Amino acid sequence: MIVIDGSEGEGGGQILRSSLTLAVITGQSFRIENIRAGRPKPGLLRQHLTALQGAAAICGGKYTDETGLGATTVEFYPGNVRAGTYEFAVGTAGSAMLVFQTVLLSLLTADEPSRVVITGGTHNSAAPPFEFIARAFLPLLARMGADINLRLIHYGFMPAGGGRILADIKPVSHLQPLELLERGPQQDIFAEAFFANLPFEIAERELEAIGSHLSLPGPAKRIREVKSSGPGNVMMVTVESEHITDAFTGFGRRGLRAEEVAREVADEAGDYLASDVAVGPHLADQLMLPMAIAGGGAFTTLKPTRHARTNAATIARFLPVETTFEPLDDRRGVTVRIGAAKGQSSGQS
Repeated sequence: MIVIDGSEGEGGGQILRSSLTLAVITGQSFRIENIRAGRPKPGLLRQHLTALQGAAAICGGKYTDETGLGATTVEFYPGNVRAGTYEFAVGTAGSAMLVFQTVLLSLLTADEPSRVVITGGTHNSAAPPFEFIARAFLPLLARMGADINLRLIHYGFMPAGGGRILADIKPVSHLQPLELLERGPQQDIFAEAFFANLPFEIAERELEAIGSHLSLPGPAKRIREVKSSGPGNVMMVTVESEHITDAFTGFGRRGLRAEEVAREVADEAGDYLASDVAVGPHLADQLMLPMAIAGGGAFTTLKPTRHARTNAATIARFLPVETTFEPLDDRRGVTVRIGAAKGQSSGQS
């Protein structure tokens, strides 16, 4: 059994989610201790417990009976992946997108297509929103051979939740390695202010501010008023380039002025635009797991986050792959390379 210290690195829920995916795919059981020890409220929250339950459901796996909300130790014993129709409810505004990512790569290894419906939050701080997954992440998985149709049925913002997504996932015999060393010429850039049950002027102020920061013309600033069970606001900048699309997100919250939300997003997007790297820091975190499962891959990105380095360490516990971070010549970023560890053959079935 693989034993993992959940307090290592960034000390958050990603260690658990990555471990669940890797356990289901490799068939290796694990024990994780000190779950989310690096967070103000350690242990399993609803979205983490739902991810655990989802991983068990899709493979007939088992976990320790006493595991519940607030648990800081989990043992997980995977079974064989089973195609089917699955429905998971977070039960709060916890991220449905993170639950989706936990089961997605595993269901790609099933022998038949699967359908997954998840209710919860679709636009949460500290989690990738729906549009990020749909625009930036899934198209790259498609280039690796995956066929996934993801739909947003209903928006869900914190704290009300009530969001709903539906995904149809077709199996693939083997994900193909992918290299993303250059993003190529920019084809489009636009900003969107998503809001529900809030004054219209919030979106207007956000777009005015971000348009000023990034010198965006009028048509590139778009207001998206949506229906949701409660109030919510998300600011997003999407950058479409020849070889990749990436997105940068900020979340409105009580006490934070619209202009500050816009500045947060503009700063992150601006750092990306000022560099020559292909992949932004959040997409970099997402790509490491499928590349490792594929047996290899490479991309250029800005300074790797603690999430990225923690994910690399978690992957190495389950798969015979090595992740290296090589500084670029201009020192403004790194090339992340994922490949067979020394003494191991390449590829992972």
